[in-house]
Amino acid sequence: MRFLLGHMRPITILGIVLIALGLLGLIFQSIPYKMEHDVIRIGPMEAAAEQKKSIFVPPVLGGLAVAGGITLLVLGRRK
Repeated sequence: MRFLLGHMRPITILGIVLIALGLLGLIFQSIPYKMEHDVIRIGPMEAAAEQKKSIFVPPVLGGLAVAGGITLLVLGRRK
């Protein structure tokens, strides 16, 4: 991996990462996760419930990340 990133400036790498994250945000628009809650606990016995939740990622945020990444790529090439 070093041979690929060795000649790149940090601003270019950050730009690529922002573009990738922005595109993922535009494609999926939510980040799913699971939470486990104890429902009943009686002595050594317990019962748990698993709850699925997701965090909404606004498309504007993904678009801003892509635009910021492109800006960083352009700035990285100028210097």
